[in-house]
Amino acid sequence: MQNPNATQGMLDADGPDTVRLSAAEAAQLGEAALQRVGYSGEDARIIVDQLVDNALCGYKFAGLPRILAIAGDDKTSKTRTPVHVVNETPGSALIDGGNNVGYIAAYRAAEITIDKVRTSGMASVGAYNSYYSGRNAYFVEKIVKAGYVAMHVASAVPRVLPLGGKRPALGTNPICFGFPSQDGPVIIDMGTASLMWGDVLLHAHIGEPLPEGVGFDEDGRPTRDAAAVIKGGVGTFGGYKGFGLSFAIQALGLLAGAALTRGDVQDYGFLFWAVNPSIMLPGGEFEKQMSELVRKVKATPRQPGVDEIRIPSERAYRERERRLKEGIVIERKVVDSLKAL
Repeated sequence: MQNPNATQGMLDADGPDTVRLSAAEAAQLGEAALQRVGYSGEDARIIVDQLVDNALCGYKFAGLPRILAIAGDDKTSKTRTPVHVVNETPGSALIDGGNNVGYIAAYRAAEITIDKVRTSGMASVGAYNSYYSGRNAYFVEKIVKAGYVAMHVASAVPRVLPLGGKRPALGTNPICFGFPSQDGPVIIDMGTASLMWGDVLLHAHIGEPLPEGVGFDEDGRPTRDAAAVIKGGVGTFGGYKGFGLSFAIQALGLLAGAALTRGDVQDYGFLFWAVNPSIMLPGGEFEKQMSELVRKVKATPRQPGVDEIRIPSERAYRERERRLKEGIVIERKVVDSLKAL
């Protein structure tokens, strides 16, 4: 654990209510907590590897606090079966997640996606009967590092109000794109909700108010009280454009088998589409062109006061490298809750 008096100039500040952990210490804490809620061995390591990486990349809500959400979900206490393929072609697969948390089901789906693209050039892989898959970019980065272009969407249970609605009807429904380049993966990952649900849960747990205009109580009235928003929901980003994109992702979740679990069209579905760029552009031209595109966008003349034009995923990668050296700052209340599970 880092010395709190030696954190000047570090990426994250320490406080009386925080704890600084190395990546290894965070992983150890997470695996111990997961064992107490029924996940152990390789499954626990798969979950924690993503949670720690999320924290390293600067997504505090998507780190170890997500174990508290897993522990509090009634699906965690129900019977789980191994993830398995229920329908398959050379270029596609449909996966039953076996009621395992999505960190595991989507991880297996990403592995199968890589295998399918390697042999067929393209792949469409869906997973259902699961929940909480975490950060889309984590899975897509693995596919891109294998050399492939990828898109991943995740539909979910209703947490988001449709435009003009009083009650939730859509999931937080993130979408992610990934592209290989000569300089490494380029990942664009975004939720279609105005605030991701994990962030709402974290705010409620530590008692902090939400930003203005993103949350609604159970009667559809705007509120900053995260506990009230848990009983209600959040809005989509960008008005009708965000609503339209969120609706499309909910529909794509059906293609991943979302309705097969409980017969409900508003449920979890994880869909991966990927292609080997060489079947479109032989000779490795795509990776070269992607690097050139990044360079040209970053070289755009900047407005006054702007130091840099930053490409999506640049911040996360930079911060990952720093936190691997400096450690991860976590709320002490979260650490205590994990130890008390």
